[in-house]
Amino acid sequence: NPQSPIPNPQSPIPNPPLNIIYILFIFIFFIIKTKIYKFKINKYIKIMNGPSGELSMAKKRLLTDFKRINQSEDKDDDSVLATPHDDDIMTWDCVIFGPENSVWENGVFKLIMKFTEEYPNKPPKVTMKTKVYHPNFYANGDICIDILKDQWSPIYDIKSILTSIQSLLTDPNPSSPANIEAAKLYSDNIQEYNKKVKECVEKSIAEAEAEAE
Repeated sequence: NPQSPIPNPQSPIPNPPLNIIYILFIFIFFIIKTKIYKFKINKYIKIMNGPSGELSMAKKRLLTDFKRINQSEDKDDDSVLATPHDDDIMTWDCVIFGPENSVWENGVFKLIMKFTEEYPNKPPKVTMKTKVYHPNFYANGDICIDILKDQWSPIYDIKSILTSIQSLLTDPNPSSPANIEAAKLYSDNIQEYNKKVKECVEKSIAEAEAEAE
């Protein structure tokens, strides 16, 4: 009978496929999100109900946004995450995962949102902290998207902002570019554009892996 080949102990261990890495990140962020949510929601409810004064209308709205984005039973909600800073409900750390079945898939993109007391009548300041190559993202992380400008409405909340930015990744508007080079490459040579996007995705995964260690 033929014998099974003896594995070489010095053979390199293959890297896990990206979809496994993506699932791992989802699992890790879900656990972190749940723990942070339980701690922070109790903290803010105590503040809201405590004798030290009432929350402003903006902070009450942010508390509602916080409940909505963390209590949803929709599994698709795990593609965007958001939580306020421990000492400042007006500043939020957010994560967008690259849309599935796209060149952005498996990417882990971090953002920061800063609100004023005029929220929700005025939009937050949203900055992409992860470097991305995209027609509608400035080099400093500012985002060119209409709902954060002239198309803003108080009906938008944190979740809708993040999902809109997520959709922008795969549906850029090269006619209103923040990155002229990326817009030109997207229009003239989509293959080369996709290569640059994949480089951004790989770097974002490496950064997320480094932070998880």
